[in-house]
Amino acid sequence: MNLFNISRRRFMGSSAAAGLVTASSLVPLAARAEGPKRGGHLKIGLSGGASTDSLDAGTYSGAILFTIGKTFGDNLVESHPTTGEPVPALAESWEADASGTEWTFHIRKGVRFHDGTEMTVADCAQTIRRHADPESKSGALGLLGGIARIEERGDDLVIGLTEANADLPLVFSDYHLIVEPNGGLDNPTAGIGTGPYRLTEYEAGVRAAFVRNEDDWNPDRGFVDSVEIFTINDNTARIAALTSGQIHICDQVDPMLVDLLQTNPGVTVMRSPGKGFYCFLAHCNTAPFDNNDLRTALKFAIDRQEILDKVLGGFGTLGDDYPVNAAYALAPDDIEPRPFDPDQAAFYYRKSGHEGPLVLRTADAAFPGAVDAAVLYQSQAALAGIDIQVQREPDDGYWSDVWNVQPFSASYWGGRPTQDSRYATNFVSSAEWNDTRFFNPAFDAIVAQAKGELDTDRRRALYRDAALIVRNEGGLILPVFNDYLDAYASNIGGMIEDISNGTSGGYAASRVWFED
Repeated sequence: MNLFNISRRRFMGSSAAAGLVTASSLVPLAARAEGPKRGGHLKIGLSGGASTDSLDAGTYSGAILFTIGKTFGDNLVESHPTTGEPVPALAESWEADASGTEWTFHIRKGVRFHDGTEMTVADCAQTIRRHADPESKSGALGLLGGIARIEERGDDLVIGLTEANADLPLVFSDYHLIVEPNGGLDNPTAGIGTGPYRLTEYEAGVRAAFVRNEDDWNPDRGFVDSVEIFTINDNTARIAALTSGQIHICDQVDPMLVDLLQTNPGVTVMRSPGKGFYCFLAHCNTAPFDNNDLRTALKFAIDRQEILDKVLGGFGTLGDDYPVNAAYALAPDDIEPRPFDPDQAAFYYRKSGHEGPLVLRTADAAFPGAVDAAVLYQSQAALAGIDIQVQREPDDGYWSDVWNVQPFSASYWGGRPTQDSRYATNFVSSAEWNDTRFFNPAFDAIVAQAKGELDTDRRRALYRDAALIVRNEGGLILPVFNDYLDAYASNIGGMIEDISNGTSGGYAASRVWFED
């Protein structure tokens, strides 16, 4: 799809001269007072797609697949866009027994898949079984490890746990857990769900096309007639496509372009604080990063405020090398932030005994400004005598060939519903996406204990202990939590903030309509 290729220089010059660059407000907007209107063809341009992408929901990563899944599929449970609390979806309601180890989910009746077959309790059960299978490669596997049994009791799905889990309903809102016919076991790449739009075409790394599901069980969504989602990995090209009318919504607006975008009312930029973060990853089991003194040196060597100011334009908050911020319930609020300290970095670097360059791999696809952030980090670490060599990688294939493969790389993560799901996704030893290769039995035990702890104060203390272990021993170098910066045409209604992720939590196609 070379249609969207354009250089930053060309965009900054031609679009400013032509008056194409537009925005109205960074204030979050709710649905317009006139209410939803039906009709039209919606085009969305997103980052993070690759030719190696698969429609198998267990493999989903990045904004493209995340949003595609939420466009054609439904989960048992969704999360509230403002509070993050669980809300009904394919499960109408649920309750736990007194011990918190058995949960009963009452499954909605009269729902049909896009192939015309009726959705049943068995489909829901098979979905959980597929992703919970120890042999599964699902990104949700780490979230489901405490499941002991999955039962179908009439119209109910019953989940038995090895230990209490107060967060189980929110676990089922994870974007990998789309309910599919027979759980996706027959054909995991079919792209058949119960969502507001039916998938009609898919070309990995290029485009997905949808038409409205006329049999949708939920009348309060799916207002446009059809949807196209394009892979546009180049940050500037997405904005150019939006301002020229080729698309109506784009994600991951470059913070450095926000001021320019404020000059015209044709486009709205929506700033949504949330749980996502930009980071650098070091594999704790791969030399030389298997030395914690070296990892500690790298953490002291990064100037977080400079990256927040110069790369994110201030659109975010400072991080401290653990993946939880104030958007999470029971987040620690009394951990003293680690400062930028070249002297301390130099001390730990000498203590590590390492000599020579460290190759940091990055790409524009990693996050907006990732290359600039890596270059800044390189100059900051040099003040401590640490030689970081920045290697820019191709955008296409970055998420398959670099992230979770190479030992030192740039990355970003969207939010997760709970602290437990955040840690279970990529920090506990058994996590399929343990992208820092962090294997710590003491940490695993604390997270497991916190998941089943019903006393709020005790649970908060356990999560604080978990955060300190990741911060002090892990391979995560987390300078900033990013605000989500999405942009959309001013005639789009219904685009709301969602703390779970960008593009309205991935539900943009479901929620929006054309106002004229």
